[in-house]
Amino acid sequence: MAVKWQNAVAEARDVTGFTSEVVPRTVDGIGTALRLDHRADFYTELGRLSDSGGFEAFLSHWWIQALADSAPDEHAREQAIDFADVAVSLYARSADGPTSTQAEVEALIAGADAS
Repeated sequence: MAVKWQNAVAEARDVTGFTSEVVPRTVDGIGTALRLDHRADFYTELGRLSDSGGFEAFLSHWWIQALADSAPDEHAREQAIDFADVAVSLYARSADGPTSTQAEVEALIAGADAS
């Protein structure tokens, strides 16, 4: 899985032209990069995760937020979000796993059923 993620990030960089530092897509990497007000929410939601199937969606959601939080200005923030959206989409496609709509991801994060 790590190789698929690295390939998705490299391809997303090529597609979007993103050149800023990439936050590691790990619990520690994300937690460190988040603004303090987001960090508390991140760890609270992490503690509430009940199944491993929701972990990937959780990680992707917060990784995007961490990239946005670490951007130095609004323009860089928009670039980071565009890059992150492409990277997550490419990774989901390469992993041959189920893909989720934004509503389903948000429901997973909130601990609800998106049906």
